[in-house]
Amino acid sequence: MAKILIIEDDLTFSQILEGFLTKHGHEPKAVNEVRKSLKLTEEQNFDLFLVDYRLPDGTGLDVLSHIRGMGMIQPVIIMTSFNDVRTAVKSIQLGAFDYITKPVNPDELLMIINNALGKKEKPGSSNSIEHADAIKGKSSNADKLYEHINLVAPTDMSVIIQGETGTGKEYAARALHMHSKRKDKPFIAIDCGALSKELAASELFGHAKGAFTGALNDKKGQFEAANGGTLFLDEVGNLSYEVQVKMLRALQERTIQPLGSTKNIKVDVRIITATNDDLKNSVSNGDFREDLYHRLNEFKIQLSPLRERGKDVELFISHFIKLSNEELNRNVQHLSPATKDLLLQYDWPGNLRELKNVIKRMVLLTPNETAEIESLPEEMIISINQVPKPQGSDLKAINEINEKMLIMETLVKVKYNKSKAAKLLNIDRKTLYSKMERYEIE
Repeated sequence: MAKILIIEDDLTFSQILEGFLTKHGHEPKAVNEVRKSLKLTEEQNFDLFLVDYRLPDGTGLDVLSHIRGMGMIQPVIIMTSFNDVRTAVKSIQLGAFDYITKPVNPDELLMIINNALGKKEKPGSSNSIEHADAIKGKSSNADKLYEHINLVAPTDMSVIIQGETGTGKEYAARALHMHSKRKDKPFIAIDCGALSKELAASELFGHAKGAFTGALNDKKGQFEAANGGTLFLDEVGNLSYEVQVKMLRALQERTIQPLGSTKNIKVDVRIITATNDDLKNSVSNGDFREDLYHRLNEFKIQLSPLRERGKDVELFISHFIKLSNEELNRNVQHLSPATKDLLLQYDWPGNLRELKNVIKRMVLLTPNETAEIESLPEEMIISINQVPKPQGSDLKAINEINEKMLIMETLVKVKYNKSKAAKLLNIDRKTLYSKMERYEIE
């Protein structure tokens, strides 16, 4: 049983969520404002946060930022309408576990919650090298990536892995470790974006008993825990200036000093870092030390977004279907033509992570062997059919585009039931068919 804080201003939906989660053995508590949630997180402990993106006094990102700022690592799931999906992807960059779009599918929500609770762990405690979802691509971009990995892996050079969120930066880091002479030593991954300023120094370098309030025992830092092996620092640009100073000293002198301690500890660690953004910009802005940047940037690997991976997309789709079939006890063997076309046309702003989640949801919602387009998220269907906004001030053109978008969104909402769509749009079926033909809506 998990204690779950629901932050949702729609009281009816909030009550439905409370009942659903209670039925499945959890202990939910609900609030309807950012302000109330912040107060509650300081008074009580929760195992998971289920947060609506749009709230009366702020957004779900305000809650996420507060939780991470307090050093809390519990998973956060963002709930959003399909119009906010790009923002939801941004929330994952900021440390959210996942997002789910409204209207919420109960089975999908339960799956995401179970995944989040199953993966809840301390930063840096990820010691498993092989990923079940690891698969090599066959595109020219993939060939270049593996060529670089094979080239630099046997060395002790520090590597920066750069790429959009969800492109597989940790997979690349693990591949570097497994092809290095350190492969039999620890591989420790730390999400720097999930560490508060206070927690980061202790997590990386350890602390002595009594070093600060709450330091009841000596603690070994992750530099020491990774001794002889590889330390992977994801979103390294989030580290504070003070921690950057300590890290530079650790790399230069190969020693660390735990907080509150006078002793120096020798460490032999290879550093691999990852970032969504070019750290050069952070250096230019004064947010990241230039000397540390040069220490970390002995070799750079650039990961391509999924939309540039060509034939790899079909390979990944098949792979994730196989994994999801095994995990969810399903038998999806085929994609309908419309489903396949949509999966290949979509631009995947969340990259491999988003693709994996979408395929898992699709398999969950497919009871037979063929996945239909209705098993894909609404925002995907709508985004593919979106028409660019007209330039200028042509009121008729703007109204026509708005009308087309409203019709498409309504059809998706009612799963292409034309009678229901016409009723919701307050027009008759003949008019709906006429407009669909005019706007070339299939």
